[in-house]
Amino acid sequence: MVEFSLLELGELFVVVAVAGAVGARFGLSVIPLYVVGGMVASPFVAGRFGLPYVLQSETLTLLAEVGIVLLLFFLGLEFSLDRLLAAKTNISRAGLIDIVVNLPVGVVIGLALGWPLVEALLLGGIVYISSSAIITKSLIDLGWIANAESEPILGTLVFEDLVIAVYLALVTSLVLGGDGAGSVVRSLAIAFGFLGVLLVAVQYGTRLFSAVLDVENPEPFVLRTLGVLIPIAGFALSIGVSEAVAAFFVGMGFSTTEHRERIERRLVGIRDVFAAVFFFWIGVNTDPRLVLAAAVPLAIAVVVTTPTKIVSGYYGGRVYDLTPKRSLRVGVGMVSRGEFSLVIAALAAQGTGTIMTELIPAFAVGYVLVMSTLGTVLMSESDRLEALVFRESQESTATAD
Repeated sequence: MVEFSLLELGELFVVVAVAGAVGARFGLSVIPLYVVGGMVASPFVAGRFGLPYVLQSETLTLLAEVGIVLLLFFLGLEFSLDRLLAAKTNISRAGLIDIVVNLPVGVVIGLALGWPLVEALLLGGIVYISSSAIITKSLIDLGWIANAESEPILGTLVFEDLVIAVYLALVTSLVLGGDGAGSVVRSLAIAFGFLGVLLVAVQYGTRLFSAVLDVENPEPFVLRTLGVLIPIAGFALSIGVSEAVAAFFVGMGFSTTEHRERIERRLVGIRDVFAAVFFFWIGVNTDPRLVLAAAVPLAIAVVVTTPTKIVSGYYGGRVYDLTPKRSLRVGVGMVSRGEFSLVIAALAAQGTGTIMTELIPAFAVGYVLVMSTLGTVLMSESDRLEALVFRESQESTATAD
């Protein structure tokens, strides 16, 4: 990899700033815009026209990893282990409907395309996991966060994030763990052991987490928070565990302390900056021609997995005893895919073979672009969708009578 220059960093910030302004102007999610901005600023687009471009580098990759760590850390801050256990029955039921419907669909699509099992399993994860970041932001922007439908949406997102911890441990071992079943088993044992230690720390380490941040000055407060988060995430990555999942657990640990709101205030700007770098980095590493090459699986996945997510979300809402209309809102609220799909794609890019290293990352970028845009549009237009669906339902009932 080449060195990352200050000029390239400057170009990065110009691109994401413009993308953010466009998103704010038209009410769009900034995540797909950041990815598109990275693609435009890459050697595959800007370089072909003789314009300044940004190359992949170890420094840019490191900055991107910090971005995904902070994103998932903040998500973990929103949930405590006690809260999860209190709602465990409804969360489990809605989450099981979600995974049973959506994960196998992606695997079947991959196998039908002639992909090997591991690659099909990666595709299953990409189409299964909804975007916690995009959906949570949309809930806030649309005012749904105080409505009844927010509870099953957030509960299912938590279930997905916990499942993805196990999933990523498994596929990381399959993609990077070496040859032979013994190697996979050892990698899984290490991964689950580490996650078990984190879970114990989350449950019983509230005093320790509080003591670490018991300081008035903002500068050491921020540094101490990062001094806990980044080393744990880095150690997780070094032993084959997703740094994103480790960050989620650390966030859950801090969520039970009196410092949670202060962490959010002090680090939200840092999170947003590095998150923008992460999504930009995904775009920089994606050749648009490869996205076009993935057009067939992309079209199939969009057509198939949009209704499956809506249906599973609808029945998840019914688990919470919501009305049919509010349950439909749960379904459309779960459509957006984003950060974890891209994390899986980044993992696939470290594997071997054309499907893993080229086709799956390109597919994931195209899929996130389509589904994040489609999901936000469906949520904003949910009133019209409800009127259409339930009017047709009433007309069908009247005809049958």
